[in-house]
Amino acid sequence: MNELELVERIRRRAAKARNLVLGIGDDCAIYQPAAGEQLLFTTDLLIEGVHFLRETHQPSDCGWKALARGLSDIAAMGGRPRFCLTSLALPGWATTRWAERFYDGLFELARLQKTVLVGGDLARAETIVCDVVVCGSVPEGQALRRDGARPGDAIYVSGLLGGSALGLAQRRGPAFRRHLRPEPRLKLGIALREKLKVTAAMDLSDGLSLDLHRLCVASGVAAELDGDLPLWPGATLDQALHGGEDYELLFTLSSSTRPPRQLAGVPLTRIGTIVGGRPGVVRLGGRELPLAGFDHFRNPQKPAAGR
Repeated sequence: MNELELVERIRRRAAKARNLVLGIGDDCAIYQPAAGEQLLFTTDLLIEGVHFLRETHQPSDCGWKALARGLSDIAAMGGRPRFCLTSLALPGWATTRWAERFYDGLFELARLQKTVLVGGDLARAETIVCDVVVCGSVPEGQALRRDGARPGDAIYVSGLLGGSALGLAQRRGPAFRRHLRPEPRLKLGIALREKLKVTAAMDLSDGLSLDLHRLCVASGVAAELDGDLPLWPGATLDQALHGGEDYELLFTLSSSTRPPRQLAGVPLTRIGTIVGGRPGVVRLGGRELPLAGFDHFRNPQKPAAGR
């Protein structure tokens, strides 16, 4: 099968998007945004040996995860996904069947989250590399951002932490399923924007310790964590703090705001308080946490295929 034939197969499987003027098949897709909305754009790479291993991830898992990473960013800003573009580079060993199964996983999540594939690119490379661009939207001026946390705000997370790291370590059971097919918290992100006065938010992709540090740097504050974190059954505190790829939402609220225990069907847990101090410092039990989450450039020697 040649590239044009594969593109045509992908085009036939792609759904239609609201406000999409022109989709797959031309040099560009054309999208007409609605009045009163702002568009959100995010891009994420999925690289063999860094984000997945051939022996642990099926092609459909790779397609699911490639899209899930971008959708989680849209969720963190309280947005609704509109469309995505996917560029996929394949080595010589990757068959047409591998590519089709990759798109099986991507289209499965896209249908669940009402996200339409409108374009992308195909190429050959020495290893599998995928880049997914996701466009979402929010009502004008209502996007959740990282830079609004203030001293006295309470820190919350959704769901349970450490499950993905535990799954990667054990390679079995519900935790491994969580690692292979993360669930972007899109409904929760919208609910946080519509129902709570969130002061700052982001998703947890590289580990709580590092991602909370990033939120604090953006807001010019520090953070004090409580002793108890909502752990995935069997996960360690280290996996919850530094493991990454949980794709839960981290957010802050004014101390006067009392959120429900659950929102959009997802448990919410208070885990600490925003405080003054050197921007970016995160303390647990009075001790400053190391930045042990995953950073492609600061600690690239860490084990691959879990990031």
